[in-house]
Amino acid sequence: MNQQKQEPSKPRGRPSRRPQIIAAAESLIRSQGLASVTTRAIAAEVGCSEGALYVHFKGRLQLLLAVLEESLPDMVVPLQTLEQSVGKATPKRNLEKALRAMFTFHTRVAPMLCALFADPELLAAYRKSLANHNKGPHRAISRIRGYIRAEQELGRIHKDIDAQSAATMLMAGSFFHTFVEQFTGKADRFDAFSKALLASVLRG
Repeated sequence: MNQQKQEPSKPRGRPSRRPQIIAAAESLIRSQGLASVTTRAIAAEVGCSEGALYVHFKGRLQLLLAVLEESLPDMVVPLQTLEQSVGKATPKRNLEKALRAMFTFHTRVAPMLCALFADPELLAAYRKSLANHNKGPHRAISRIRGYIRAEQELGRIHKDIDAQSAATMLMAGSFFHTFVEQFTGKADRFDAFSKALLASVLRG
């Protein structure tokens, strides 16, 4: 009588260190700057050998690109919420929520995005990654513009307001406000900033 052969059970391996490596690299970029972030420094931060990094990444460039692609938050959910808010609450309230989400996003990503310009190779790789995944600030601006135009069709935002310019102002205002705060080291009240910016945008 033939006995059915059983597949050997696969031993459980250790949890992947990939998330830990990415988090450590992001932390070092924030505290020491992009130029100082070497594979040796990342390994020391994680508490592993440099060789362990190469199990997950081909090299420093691929590791740092993964930090930008995976550890940075995405504005998709807040912008989807904005799109779903057409005709609900008030445009001012809806845009205020979206602006707060943008500001939170920019507060985290601004130091890393600014550091990219010190590393042309990484910048070029990240641009290519954004293009391949159809991501980037232009996409966020497009979705905000779509919301404004939808509200204009309902008569809830004045038709003379240029939706493209208004969306760009919101995105640019959020990023620059974040940049100034981090550059000067002085936090400014978000509510006052938000109120002034939205008043300018909705006034046209």
